[in-house]
Amino acid sequence: MGAPSAASEPLQRTPLFEAARIAGGRMVPFAGWEMAVQFAGLLQEHKAVREHCGLFDISHMGVLRLSGPGAKDLLQALVPTDLFRIGPGEACYTVLLNEQGGIRDDLIIYDRGWDEATQAHELLLVINAACAEADTVWIRSQLEPAGIQVADHKGDGVLLALQGPEAAAQLESISGTSLAGLPRFGHRNLTLPGIGEAFVARTGYTGEDGFELLLGRGAGLSFWTLCQERGIQPCGLGARDTLRLEAAMHLYGSDMDASTSPLEVGLGWLVHLEMPKPFVGREVLEQQTSSGVKRRLVGLQLQGRAIPRHGYSVLASGAEAGSTPIGTVTSGGWSPSLEAGIALALVDTAAAKLGSQLAVEIRGKAEPAQVVKRPFYRR
Repeated sequence: MGAPSAASEPLQRTPLFEAARIAGGRMVPFAGWEMAVQFAGLLQEHKAVREHCGLFDISHMGVLRLSGPGAKDLLQALVPTDLFRIGPGEACYTVLLNEQGGIRDDLIIYDRGWDEATQAHELLLVINAACAEADTVWIRSQLEPAGIQVADHKGDGVLLALQGPEAAAQLESISGTSLAGLPRFGHRNLTLPGIGEAFVARTGYTGEDGFELLLGRGAGLSFWTLCQERGIQPCGLGARDTLRLEAAMHLYGSDMDASTSPLEVGLGWLVHLEMPKPFVGREVLEQQTSSGVKRRLVGLQLQGRAIPRHGYSVLASGAEAGSTPIGTVTSGGWSPSLEAGIALALVDTAAAKLGSQLAVEIRGKAEPAQVVKRPFYRR
């Protein structure tokens, strides 16, 4: 779940901080914010999302609005994914890269199309909380000289994630609108009676169907309150982490960072070298595609009750504890759905083959582990 914030830095609070605390949220420092790690308990919240639905306050995330003629063309130079594969009302997951092909951040780009009021193409970018300030400064430095406006679109608003197999039914009931025609990564504006306007996207970080909603401060609090009245389980960072790990979704700062390339961490599908346009880090990725990479991100499942954690050493099969590692666990924990220890790990390419028998060093013991297919859990 990332490193705790430094004690000397004042922690930010989302507009739902008091409402979350009243709902039983246990607050902890996270990426510069004071956030709820759990409410009823991690296992109960995890189960609610897998079987019914749960509600997460993700207002710590950054939301940028890009507008101006040629906004998509200019943003294309900053990401390796062909942005012209999506049109208005669609979105894509991608990464920002540095010149060495390392990952600055991962993000979702929403194409809002042509705005008649501003006479400009508009895009929304949802970025990670820990990277928001640096991302904003860098994106502005790259785009504003070309006439693209880069603005904070969230302000003091609220960003929520309603996730789980019953999420669509709940949101349809609240809005009085069918969402059957809204595809994965589709988005639209939605009027919520008695609450207000919301930007709604069929996206999430749990491996379940669900929606992320951007609302104004008052509307966000009203939506949160209504969900509590409807018996929807509020969920914290703990369940968010176990859910995304089971779905093998990357956590920035753990599974990838500025020193890892998309090709190393299993995100090669985001790299579209067939498009002719240059982008930051392209030359390095072309070289890696040609020569191969020396390490790869894999999924590991452990035997018994052993629980892998971030930073634990990965060993070759048969190696004893204390042996030279062949990799490192980037994310790990107990899977409530599989009732097993699972991990994402960056290992030597020679050890990355599906089915490979490896081990994770845990408390001085080499615990057997197998390279398995990702995601670990799929509905």
